[in-house]
Amino acid sequence: MSHSNRPVPSSGHDRMALVPFPQRDHPRRPSDRVAAERAARELLTALDIDVTDENLAETPRRMVDAYAELLTSEPFDATTFPNDGAYDELVLVRSIPFHSLCEHHLLPFIGVAHVGYLPGERIIGLSKLARVVELFARDLQVQERMTSQIAGWLQEHLDPKGVGVVLEAEHLCMTLRGVQKPGTQTLTSALHGLVRDDARTRQEFLALARDDPRG
Repeated sequence: MSHSNRPVPSSGHDRMALVPFPQRDHPRRPSDRVAAERAARELLTALDIDVTDENLAETPRRMVDAYAELLTSEPFDATTFPNDGAYDELVLVRSIPFHSLCEHHLLPFIGVAHVGYLPGERIIGLSKLARVVELFARDLQVQERMTSQIAGWLQEHLDPKGVGVVLEAEHLCMTLRGVQKPGTQTLTSALHGLVRDDARTRQEFLALARDDPRG
């Protein structure tokens, strides 16, 4: 699923710039609902589940609705502003909740994202950092790629001096099946620019990302 977007205008004279996102279909309008529901019904039947049971008659439809919703992010415009105050310290939004679907088992992985950047000529609306996390979470994913995509989007469209992204998540494909180790957390990180290359900045970002008041 492609997430290509047009770049932000970089002129320091622009008071505000927007990164437009392509519109997706409404989450409850998959491209071929009849085929999707038929496939869901066939899967359940193949698993010896009686879909003629009154309690299960609507389950294929609900499955289609649920997966379509989980795989569809809301379109938004990422508002950026000139960095008039020449702010040159880290901006970090911590513990952004997210959920995504493991592309190997179609089971959720659920966690939080810590997203930070060192501003260059422009800054971004803080809520849009959460929107970017959501953009890449609503897909069939692996945590490693999702981490890199979030960092890469900020690097490409904001042109900051540095970017840092850390994801912490529990994968149900690991905790409900297989080794069955509930509570196990997977951490991934992606660092760019000074957040990667400058030791003090890297240490500051990682320390701030770890300092979760929830313990």
